[in-house]
Amino acid sequence: MTWTSKVAAALALAVLSGCGGARFDTVIGGGRVVDGTGNAWFYGDVGVRAGRIAAVSRLGGLALSRADRRIDATGMVVAPGFIDIQGQSQEQLLTGDSRLVSKITQGVTTEILGEGWSMAPGNQKTLQAVSHDGDRRQARRFIGPHGFARWLAAMEQHRASVNFGSFIGGATVRMLAKGMAQGDATPAELAVMKAAVREAMQDGAFGIASALIYPPGEYASAEELIEISRAMAPSRGVYITHLRSEGDRLLEAIDEAIRIGREAGVPVEIFHLKAAGVRNWPKMADAIARIESARASGLDISANMYAYTAGESGLAACLPPWSASDGKLFDNVSREAARRRIREAITAPDRAWENLCELATPAGVLITELTSPWLHAWSGKRLDEIAAGRRKDWIDTAMDLIDSEHTRVETIFFMASEENLRLQLKQPWMKFGTDADGVDPASSKGLTHPRTYGNYTRVLGKYVREEKVLPLEEAVRKMTSAVANRLSLRDRGVVREGAWADLVVFDPQTVADRATFEEPHQLSVGIRDVLVNGVAVVSDGKVTGAKPGKALYGPGKK
Repeated sequence: MTWTSKVAAALALAVLSGCGGARFDTVIGGGRVVDGTGNAWFYGDVGVRAGRIAAVSRLGGLALSRADRRIDATGMVVAPGFIDIQGQSQEQLLTGDSRLVSKITQGVTTEILGEGWSMAPGNQKTLQAVSHDGDRRQARRFIGPHGFARWLAAMEQHRASVNFGSFIGGATVRMLAKGMAQGDATPAELAVMKAAVREAMQDGAFGIASALIYPPGEYASAEELIEISRAMAPSRGVYITHLRSEGDRLLEAIDEAIRIGREAGVPVEIFHLKAAGVRNWPKMADAIARIESARASGLDISANMYAYTAGESGLAACLPPWSASDGKLFDNVSREAARRRIREAITAPDRAWENLCELATPAGVLITELTSPWLHAWSGKRLDEIAAGRRKDWIDTAMDLIDSEHTRVETIFFMASEENLRLQLKQPWMKFGTDADGVDPASSKGLTHPRTYGNYTRVLGKYVREEKVLPLEEAVRKMTSAVANRLSLRDRGVVREGAWADLVVFDPQTVADRATFEEPHQLSVGIRDVLVNGVAVVSDGKVTGAKPGKALYGPGKK
């Protein structure tokens, strides 16, 4: 007898006896409740009223209640919605398709922005770094006092299917004072940066998010990052970072992050932890040991990851950081003298910067899309194949592509190890993030990273059900309450009375990712229902188009 049949019988009895029970907007019944805390699952019912979880009971406890809608979760798991700690949907949430179809269909109900760069706050120096006219028009809206708060408000006004919030981008902080210039910040420039951080924290930022392999974030010294992080410490902000190196200097980069956290007095979170490049794969055990040692000494440091051995970035990440100084990247790749200097920097034996093409090797560098008519045939090809076809080496080929496209050229880099992924998944302080934006497969073209569609479902299908690398309850905890706790979101990420009703109903026997590197635009399977603030954004496997998402704020919000 299904839960629906049991409910029908119970309601008939209730009518005869004159007892209707409590009233809910939605009751989800008959499923295995995995509450997000790591506790063992139990069969239960969940009642939703006015956007929040109003009741959680053992199986059948809400059978007599009245409800506008009932969801039969027999054979399903009922869990908190997944919180993506590293989302990239700034454009969609502000002006685009804010349904984020590829995200909600893998169970994401909240997306956190800001890695390296945030659209706000802004000034004339940050505007100069925006290359597209449309983006520049949007960015102008957030110049002036409390631009960060106005940016969050603008996204909320645009409306979205997911909740959202943001860190203030570390590169944004630096650009406010120094634009795209290299060099140490002066005391006056540091004062500008610290004032911006303090105001953004009051506006609701979760902390500072640095990305230290990309200009101009790469130009910031540890001392500068310590100083600006101290400015957010009173607001309980988190320093979250794309490390200065994930390859040859991975361990040194972790040491730098640890130093910043200790000297600034702030928690530290590492974006997409990995050991990049075959020669660096053995370093993962030492990286984990360094994090464990820092935690044992009292530093609140943890990390997140995506469940793939490849990352996505720009082909420009294969060029020396100075090539983008003062916003002159495209000028430099178009001038012969500058190109010679770039080549010398790439081939130097004592290179002090991270070269993703060298770590992945040109055969592991996949160009996702080229729009120039004379290059379009090379879309979806590897860099070594393109170089051979053009009868040039990979260095000249990379510079040619960046010059012709006049963009950073979106690229997938195959750098990490499957064995290390499994090791990372087991760490108690690990969390998950997509490092991707949300898209609609119906309108998307070209290649993209499959994590855009399947990061969470890949963990649940491949690593929980098939390979049993970690238990279901622990995987869900790392997707939900672990992230909520890191962000001080006390009423998200759990199935608990009083919490917001961000909920996912999925089939543990079929949940899986379908997106691949060759055919990425494929939605996940097994995610049947998704509620955001009590409203269905996915119902019976179909996207509803509802946009009940809210702006979420850090603990320093005033």
